[in-house]
Amino acid sequence: MTEPYTIRDFSSIEEYCACVDLQEATWGVGFSERVSPAILKVAQILGGVAAGAYDAHGELVGFVFGMTGVRRGELAHWSDMLAVRPGLRDTGLGRRLKAYQRDRVRKVGVDRMYWTFDPLQSRNAHLNLTRLGAVVREYEENMYGDTDSPLHRGIGTDRFIALWELSSERVEGRLDGRSSFAPVEAGPVPFAVEAVETDGRLRPVRNELSRNESVAVAIPSDITALMRDDLELAIEWRHATRAAFTYYLSRGYEVREFERGERASTYVLVASTECE
Repeated sequence: MTEPYTIRDFSSIEEYCACVDLQEATWGVGFSERVSPAILKVAQILGGVAAGAYDAHGELVGFVFGMTGVRRGELAHWSDMLAVRPGLRDTGLGRRLKAYQRDRVRKVGVDRMYWTFDPLQSRNAHLNLTRLGAVVREYEENMYGDTDSPLHRGIGTDRFIALWELSSERVEGRLDGRSSFAPVEAGPVPFAVEAVETDGRLRPVRNELSRNESVAVAIPSDITALMRDDLELAIEWRHATRAAFTYYLSRGYEVREFERGERASTYVLVASTECE
């Protein structure tokens, strides 16, 4: 069966410019954080990745961009952007772009990849943790400051820093589809933040921050819709989850799993002896 999309490195000024157009279509026209054609090309020269997914008509329908350098004394790759056109999200194309990026950087000796994502965005969490097998050990409050993207407006730019250990059994298994979710087997996991319905709205309820081996943190499954309909409640979710994540990650836990639900979704954090 012929694959419907071809993924390859950008190689012409027209392709670099098309990538900029897709950035603006994703994060807003005139988005100040967009990556220029020149930087896309320079990153490639220095071992980074700037690649696109093309449909049968040669149209750019997704892209991935990242830079290679040194972090904490090790060669590492920082994946800065990934976008897929709206009609193709949840089709597996994002995972294919990440797999391509992984293959490219492993050829230059990289074994660890990092990127950021908003803890309140369930689609990103599902891809990063469940499908790709990344874990999270770091949380940055308002990492990018105030931006002019409509996706960030109002709730700040708090971010998880995902760690993708490219040669690990966990990552190999997730990419091959052998494992999609590893539930905790030690019984019910206590919630540090749970979703409770009040007056038709899911509100965050903070519980006592225990030191169980595993803990759960709930988020709304569609934060974008919540920001549009009730920004004050979206901000309440940000504050509640920020408190839980910063507490546990600073005490040696890692975010390991994510279970996506129709209205509320759940992170599972596990005490880890492997944290740096």
